[in-house]
Amino acid sequence: MTRRNKIVVAIMFLFGLLVIGLSLRDVDFKTLMHDLVNISPYWMFVAVICICLYIGIEGYIVKVFMDDRLEGFTFKDALRIPMIEQLFNGITPFSSGGQPAQLFAMLQTGVDGGRASSVLLMKFVVFQGLIVINFLISLIIGFHYLASKLSYLSLFVILGFLIHLAVIIGLLLIMYWPSFTKRLIRILLVPVKWFSKDDKYQEQQKKFDSKIDTFYLESVRIAHRWPLLLKVIGLTFLQLFFYYLIPYFIMLALGYSQVNILMVTSLHVLIVMVISLFPIPGGAGGAEFSFEALFASFIPSHSKLVLAMILWRLLTYYFGMISGLVAMWIKPNKVQENNSDK
Repeated sequence: MTRRNKIVVAIMFLFGLLVIGLSLRDVDFKTLMHDLVNISPYWMFVAVICICLYIGIEGYIVKVFMDDRLEGFTFKDALRIPMIEQLFNGITPFSSGGQPAQLFAMLQTGVDGGRASSVLLMKFVVFQGLIVINFLISLIIGFHYLASKLSYLSLFVILGFLIHLAVIIGLLLIMYWPSFTKRLIRILLVPVKWFSKDDKYQEQQKKFDSKIDTFYLESVRIAHRWPLLLKVIGLTFLQLFFYYLIPYFIMLALGYSQVNILMVTSLHVLIVMVISLFPIPGGAGGAEFSFEALFASFIPSHSKLVLAMILWRLLTYYFGMISGLVAMWIKPNKVQENNSDK
């Protein structure tokens, strides 16, 4: 982990403390302590289990993809991938650093770059696809509430959906249109050509073309393995299901047992869509505001509302960053390529 990344991590934790401090400025300290002490440990434990399952299932998804073609890729190495992804998603604008960080982590294990890229993008496409599907369902359930309570967030929700949809379409073009991908790479490498010798540039271009061909072949191979894809789709659905349930269990922990699980879960889906639009890493500031604004009607106590927001942020953002820091210290194993088709 570079010195710059360490600085960004420290900044994000400090910024988070600042946001939490500002949220607590109008909260009576004694009331807050009373609410904190009376949290149900059982439901809070269930919320913690949900975020653990969210990360653990994604690790298992990576292993499912890797077991389809490689030998020796352990669950420990598979689990490192989403943990590192959580860290770099949390310290980069629009979560843009998660994919490159995952690729680097897989290259550390000895996986071919084209194969690793194909697996990660296929996983990402399935993940984004289910986010869009869950969003459409949640839109039907919760958009009327969002439009009536916070109409100004409605535009952000729709915009977030369009961006996620565009990302999926773009990734599919890259995965299954190699000529397009090669042209795109050549355009991106134009600045490199200005500062390198022609023979070195051509050699680099051939390496990229070879990786793209491997990437394309792997993408086609995985796409035709329907039992594998259906298994990954099912696992990803479970992964997101546990993640979206976290606010509901936090509310149960705070004593709000009469909340509508369907509405709370749907609003959380919409919040995730809104957060993706904020350029600040982790959607810091915007995430906290969105949570308090959307769930104020479900948690009338201001003290408990702020406490719920803090607990939600700790689990859905800082827990992942801390797990990623732990993963950075775990030494990966080396795998052996298995070229035989299963």
